[in-house]
Amino acid sequence: MLPQATDRAVRIFATVAAVGVLLAGCSDIYFDRREALSFHAGDAVATNIAVQTIDPWPKSAGNRNIAYDGSRMQKAAERYRTGKTTPLATTSTSSVQYQPVMAPSAPAAPGGTQ
Repeated sequence: MLPQATDRAVRIFATVAAVGVLLAGCSDIYFDRREALSFHAGDAVATNIAVQTIDPWPKSAGNRNIAYDGSRMQKAAERYRTGKTTPLATTSTSSVQYQPVMAPSAPAAPGGTQ
């Protein structure tokens, strides 16, 4: 190689090495390896709470594919709009039909007066 080319290659290598050394000074490896509390030490309790929290929603709540019948809903909306809805047959939530309980009749008053 020519002396000028060698000198130029040395200068380029020295410049690259100097930039590398300067950038190595910006590293925070020292701070990551020290024997003290880390920068993220305050988040441990919040992390444990978030991990152990039970999700109150059932898995089916995320289902967006809901089966529906559009024509049936349209007819129901039309009945509601025109006031032709049918009242519910019963107010009970049970499907079992119970017999009404009859109260015992009161005894007649003595002496025939009421």
